[in-house]
Amino acid sequence: MRILIVEDAADLAEAIAAQLSRVGMACDRAGSIAAAEDFLAVQRYDAVVLDINLPDGTGTDLLRRLRMRGNRTPVLMLTALFSVDDRVSALDLGADDYLVKPFDQRELEARLRALTRRDTEQKSDVVSLGALTYWPASMTAEIAGNRLDLARREAALLGLLLRHAGQVLSKERLYDGLFAFDEINVGLNAIELYIARLRKKIAGSGVAIQTQRGLGYRIHEDG
Repeated sequence: MRILIVEDAADLAEAIAAQLSRVGMACDRAGSIAAAEDFLAVQRYDAVVLDINLPDGTGTDLLRRLRMRGNRTPVLMLTALFSVDDRVSALDLGADDYLVKPFDQRELEARLRALTRRDTEQKSDVVSLGALTYWPASMTAEIAGNRLDLARREAALLGLLLRHAGQVLSKERLYDGLFAFDEINVGLNAIELYIARLRKKIAGSGVAIQTQRGLGYRIHEDG
């Protein structure tokens, strides 16, 4: 899952990104509307966390422009001052959710997971495929009740595949969901490594990760 955090308070943005990274979300940080526009011009995001007060305008200005361009990326507004009028205005402009500072990181994580579920067939925070069950909140998985030993990236990749079970996801799409722009030392071939590790760990479960040459990978029930 790839998240853009638009927040000019660097310490808060870093704290949010660090926590979200620990639960498998790749995060890019923008401290202004201009910087956010640069990110949005070149990268697809699963959700945007958008502060209201920014150095070069308001978050609602950016939200308005996004919706006018037809960009339907889920947006969670984040602000210290959020009156009823502010909330109504943001929601009318196309915001999907909001949080008032200070907030609990666990609530932010849960709200982001809920936002990203809206565009998939997944309606709960537990994902199952055959004997394989995955819990995004804890990044844990089981096969027929037996816990899988998954590294953080492996768990994040498994979650991304399962949210789109049956669909072919390109290597680039998987990479974008796992790595932020500041992780420059990681190459695209890392996806092949993580796919190979996951295949070994789910072998014999009745669930398989299929390679579609030139297109990408899909997870499905085998047989």
